[in-house]
Amino acid sequence: MRADEVFFREWERRRPGETRSLARARELAEALDVLSPRLPVLTVVGSKGKGTAATYASAFLAASGLRVCTVTSPGLRTNRDRIRVDGRAIPEAGLARLGGLLGAAMAELGPPRDGYLSPSGLFTLAGVLHARRAGADALVLEAGMGGRSDEVSLFPPDVVAITPVFLEHAGVLGDTPAEIAAEKRGVAGPGTRIVSAPQSPDVAEVLGPVEYAGDGGVPAGLLPAGLGRTAAAVGVAAARRLAGGDPPAETLRRVLSTVVLPGRMSWHTVPGTATTLLIDSAVDGTGVAAALAAARDRWGEVDHAVVCLPDHKDLDGAVRALGDLPVTYVRLPQPHLRFTRPLPPSWDVVESGAVTPEALATLGHRVAVLGTVYFTGLVLDRIGAGTERLFVPPATAPASRRPSGSGA
Repeated sequence: MRADEVFFREWERRRPGETRSLARARELAEALDVLSPRLPVLTVVGSKGKGTAATYASAFLAASGLRVCTVTSPGLRTNRDRIRVDGRAIPEAGLARLGGLLGAAMAELGPPRDGYLSPSGLFTLAGVLHARRAGADALVLEAGMGGRSDEVSLFPPDVVAITPVFLEHAGVLGDTPAEIAAEKRGVAGPGTRIVSAPQSPDVAEVLGPVEYAGDGGVPAGLLPAGLGRTAAAVGVAAARRLAGGDPPAETLRRVLSTVVLPGRMSWHTVPGTATTLLIDSAVDGTGVAAALAAARDRWGEVDHAVVCLPDHKDLDGAVRALGDLPVTYVRLPQPHLRFTRPLPPSWDVVESGAVTPEALATLGHRVAVLGTVYFTGLVLDRIGAGTERLFVPPATAPASRRPSGSGA
């Protein structure tokens, strides 16, 4: 049995039309005795950049002398990547132990009645459990999808970071950006501090009085370039609120300078070849255009683009941004992703198994890999990219301390 089998068990056995059950997740959290984490919580919601915000928030908290557990969705290369302590992915044996604890508690609940336990929700619960077992001082949770309807809502946050919100999962989270924003803001409680990225007027009206992150209050050189800078600034500003202030400037500089974001405007060489990849989890026309602009700024030109955008992503915007660039379109086997929309006739279409280092190397020396995080994670894995650690905490961190005024 694989270490992560239990996380997907009910989802894989779900009946047609069955949906995930937040009530069942609450029952499981109660059975695991994690419904009250007993440590401060920073929750990240939004439509784009959540992983970047969560990573920078975690790095800031680590620089502040806190032992921080981070739960993100999905993983980069493996499901171990979803749960980290001080930036390092949980070991395979640790994930297996958590799976065993979840499996035993799920057996006590009995079979699903009104919906299944979702994989992302189970990783959230496992992350909260691991934070307690690892002696974490702070918990950073990235919502899988939504806000009040996501399992992160089971753990009332002290601070919420909201990355840019736009129309996504239409008909699931809402039919307009404003409705989606309301669903995401719903994760906050009465005493929650909310820090947001700049938003469109309709989204800002729904969010109401919030603190806007601006540049995060740190030198621009410590944040990523491109669209990721906004999300990183939100993460830093939200973490500052949770920590109650700034760490020493040199410590913060040292930690933030070690942050790596594989699959988020990251550059990689295909092993044993002269091919370089720009890998970015761009899912709309704006993101694709920004990634291509960064590639051309570094390379001068792009030889080929490898793209994976399921039906619910902004395929039309991506087509416009890609223009006449040679494109290979990749379809993934995940049953919850659909690939039925018409494509430009000049595009090649392949299944995910065809994406190998050897195949990538035939596309040229400068290749942009763009699309959903499931896809960018697949490519990172195929080329053996390093994803074990996203940042390095201070070598001699001050004694762990919990933020004053938090819900600890």
